[in-house]
Amino acid sequence: MTNEVLALAVDLISRPSVTPLDEGCQQLMAERLEKLGFNCESMVFEDTTNLWARRGTEAPVFCFAGHTDVVPTGDLNRWHTPPFTPTVIDGYLHGRGAADMKGSLAAMVIATERFVAEHPDHKGSIAFLITSDEEGPFINGTTRVIDTLEARNEKMTWALVGEPSSTHKLGDIVKNGRRGSLTGNLTVKGIQGHVAYPHLADNPVHKAAPALAELAATTWDNGNAFFPPTSFQIANINGGTGASNVIPGELEVMFNFRYSTEVTAEVLISKVEHILDTHGLDYDINWIFNGLPFLTGDGPLLDATRDAIFETTGITTDAQTSGGTSDGRFIAPTGAQVIELGPVNATIHKVNECVSVTDLELLAQCYQRILEKLLC
Repeated sequence: MTNEVLALAVDLISRPSVTPLDEGCQQLMAERLEKLGFNCESMVFEDTTNLWARRGTEAPVFCFAGHTDVVPTGDLNRWHTPPFTPTVIDGYLHGRGAADMKGSLAAMVIATERFVAEHPDHKGSIAFLITSDEEGPFINGTTRVIDTLEARNEKMTWALVGEPSSTHKLGDIVKNGRRGSLTGNLTVKGIQGHVAYPHLADNPVHKAAPALAELAATTWDNGNAFFPPTSFQIANINGGTGASNVIPGELEVMFNFRYSTEVTAEVLISKVEHILDTHGLDYDINWIFNGLPFLTGDGPLLDATRDAIFETTGITTDAQTSGGTSDGRFIAPTGAQVIELGPVNATIHKVNECVSVTDLELLAQCYQRILEKLLC
């Protein structure tokens, strides 16, 4: 087994690219891609560095998408080894970003190098869309690159996002879609006062409680064959002064919808505000759209991915739409088919994040087989 993927992953992990920093990761990738004939374009928006690289000018366009930024390390004392000193222990590469997602980036580059060496005259184009703003506010990353590409009518046919999709074994699960995400920041207004004189105050907690209970109990939809039912979850509640004898003047509630393709954000907003109005609340609400739901059904990309995983690992993969959001939500609205395939996600965002060294090589082989099935 070759150690090419491991070596590149080690180089990437050693760079402390805590979001939105890139710390030279994209330059390292670009230098290798340029040797293969890629045209590499750095797109810097505010605090975020992005890379758009493309080999070829014709359709179809297959794009590897991912991010070089990582989440903060957390308590350094809880790490077995320094998080930015990548270390192999018992067949696992440890370090921040090993699974999410510098291991995938290394596999993408090595797979592309091998594919181009064997198929220099492949059809269509290969592209890379890499950002340093996936783990952060996702304002100046993939979404800005997509806006730029759309403005010049540069389209992707297929996109493979290297998010760690696997659960128990490499390739057991791929993501062929994601739920939409909608956040509401609700402020319910009341009148502050002394708890001994409630007739002189107006308690927003008491007024909001029945409405919140109704929101939590509402069935928003029943889902479908690809998506579970829409979920409403309260994430944070804050009210009061900290004193036991003061009725609060305001109640702040943050909640989130993860919604299916059976409903739209506009419908959810309308229903929520109707419930709040029905309960006679005096409120302000700020809505934040985090992403639309998307789905890639049966077709060339999903078929190629399933076949490549089976041929490489012997595993029959399961396509799911569970989990959080990814940058695929910015790519899918352009019309591209989008799949997420990456390593096992058991340690992502945790201390002692790690990835199987064997899986890194297998992942590169999967990526290469997908390229062969779509561009040969």
